[in-house]
Amino acid sequence: MALTRPLDLRGGRPCWRPEEADAAPSDDLAPDAAPDVAVIGAGVMGAMLAERLTREGRRVAVLDRRKPSLGATSASTALVMWAADTPLTHLAEQIGWERAARRWRRVHAAVQALDADIRALAIDCAWIARPELYLDGDLLDEAGLQGEAAARRRAGLPSAWLAAAEVGRRFDIPARPAILSGSAFEVDPVALTLGLLARAQARGASVTYPVDVVGLESGAHEVGVHLADGRVLRAGQVVLATGYEAARPALPGSFDLTSSFAIATAPGVAPRWGGNALIWEAAESYLYARATRDGRVIVGGEDEPFADPDRRDRLIPAKAERLARRGADLIGGGSLAPDCAWGATFGTSPDGLPALGPVRGQPRVWLASGFGGNGVSFARLGAELICGQLAGAPADADFSPYRFETEPQGAQAAS
Repeated sequence: MALTRPLDLRGGRPCWRPEEADAAPSDDLAPDAAPDVAVIGAGVMGAMLAERLTREGRRVAVLDRRKPSLGATSASTALVMWAADTPLTHLAEQIGWERAARRWRRVHAAVQALDADIRALAIDCAWIARPELYLDGDLLDEAGLQGEAAARRRAGLPSAWLAAAEVGRRFDIPARPAILSGSAFEVDPVALTLGLLARAQARGASVTYPVDVVGLESGAHEVGVHLADGRVLRAGQVVLATGYEAARPALPGSFDLTSSFAIATAPGVAPRWGGNALIWEAAESYLYARATRDGRVIVGGEDEPFADPDRRDRLIPAKAERLARRGADLIGGGSLAPDCAWGATFGTSPDGLPALGPVRGQPRVWLASGFGGNGVSFARLGAELICGQLAGAPADADFSPYRFETEPQGAQAAS
């Protein structure tokens, strides 16, 4: 099985402090002894897997062609939410109520479990609980939001509909109808990733970079991990946590790459609205805003349906101007002056949910791709589901919806 080709995943200047990446775990040599699990990718998904696997006593080798956290993770704006880009009501129309509600409940539970993990591990990553405000848009108008809020409550999820006037009064932003939800968080994604890898390394995991994995060879009892320098690492299992550089033969064809953009103000500008809520829109191409612990305002969106890095990066100045203008309209209270502006590759899925599961035709190889708008949340979900299966747990009733099958001419999400 051929692996991934390098992609230019981000351009411009993200707002996460460059010195954080300098604190990456030390570069280990690839292990001579076969690890129980080789995790390919040292972004947030790979870090979640490594921490969870080592917590369970497994020998783990993490491999990446970059320094840890410096792929798409360092471009994340890191709104940690459990609500997917595809509304619950829309997903229920596609796959039925029970299946849709189960998927949403499991992502919600994963976010709460991540909260407990970060507290238990004492990772300093600006992990802060925030309310989430979901404003009307072209996916859900006022009536649609009311129906969505009712569906979430029926599923046992913490959401309530608010009339426009109440939104304006409580959050001091231009009045629009919205859904207010609890159990959401903000985070510094680079600090989180490095903290998780450090915990895994302290338990004996190796973290090797830069090293390029060029192929996998599955056998009955192990997987040969072929490196670009000709070495072959033997591992009991392999998890592909390669982010948007996903191995295309393993990824459903309905998962796609696009470009997204973001700006951040200088520190000290926030708070600009009530509760420092995470704000986003029920729209096909939505705008979103959040604050950071050091008082930056981050605004993101303006997605484009292509992943060409040169074309993406040429657009950053114009996109920064539009995001500053639209962000000011979204939150009110005057203009926004970008201090940082960046563009990044972004992955989409047909139902707003990730691809997690065994790779067909490749025994002992697993895919953990957190495509969709909730990369941090999906990373925790992926670690939970895949580690459970590797441990030989009974079939998880909530694992099935996230499985997928790949076909020669593409793929369809399957439950």
